[in-house]
Amino acid sequence: MSERSGADRPAASVVICAYTERRFAALQAAVTGTAAQLLEADEVLVVIDHNAALLAQATECFCGPSADQTPGSAQIRVLENAQERGLSGARNTGVEAARGELTVFLDDDAEPQPDWLAQLTSAFSDASVIGAGGVAVPAWEVAPPAWLPGEFLWVVGCSYVGLPEHSVEIRNPIGANMAFRRETILQAGGFTDGIGRVGRTPLGCEETELSIRARRMTGGRIMHEPLAIVAHFVTADRLRLAYFFHRCWAEGVSKAIVARLAGSGAALESERRYTTHTLPIGVLTGIRDGIRSDRGGFARAAAIIGGFTVTVAGYARGRAARPQTS
Repeated sequence: MSERSGADRPAASVVICAYTERRFAALQAAVTGTAAQLLEADEVLVVIDHNAALLAQATECFCGPSADQTPGSAQIRVLENAQERGLSGARNTGVEAARGELTVFLDDDAEPQPDWLAQLTSAFSDASVIGAGGVAVPAWEVAPPAWLPGEFLWVVGCSYVGLPEHSVEIRNPIGANMAFRRETILQAGGFTDGIGRVGRTPLGCEETELSIRARRMTGGRIMHEPLAIVAHFVTADRLRLAYFFHRCWAEGVSKAIVARLAGSGAALESERRYTTHTLPIGVLTGIRDGIRSDRGGFARAAAIIGGFTVTVAGYARGRAARPQTS
């Protein structure tokens, strides 16, 4: 149990959602790395998304007799997703079960760095802050391809070139590393089903849509905390060009859903600077690097143009689709 600074902050419940046994080693690293940073009133909630075998494995590992030697093991609970299958339902299950005033979300394949939890929750000393987000740096399974631009690291769930490098108010945090006041999430109605990832289907933006709703309802602020760092594991299969474009398409579709729910002004607030400033600079930098004998430079410039085009096409497709009715 941690004795670090920030012991006077509100209690935190760290929610880690998992859906597959293939990532169990990473899940163990996420849970044990978090448990080592807990204060006395904190807890870790491991929410299993409709997978009986994984539920049994996680329960035995984190709550069984062999778990007694793990620091903070008494503060770990394993739950089953009680809502619809998918990340939104799993997160909502964690929020409902949480005992802490702050609800922290960590991906099951993200390993927190030392002092992560203290840094992420430090923003809540300000009563006007309703949420906070940190940084996710890539932990590559294999060396990344030369064509992958830093501006598109969001494709693999990591912080990307163009994000602020100091503490500042933002529209929404990165989903792999974020925290909200629990009461704020409940007041806003929780995460919306049909936006977040379901299994290996790479939709997203559920944290964006929730953040927009929460800010509108409370008038509160969401802060970016660059010293709250996690290492997000990136598997080799996510470094294929096909995955890159598939993820760009899905991001465009997801943004269209958020725009339909929250309005295009709020849904695209951050993306405007990204597309008019960050991406053009990235293209020019790639071309410059290519001229200077960096063979990957031209490829990165082309990937930026191609990724942007596919994302816009996905957005257009999503906007053209008729909303589903119940």
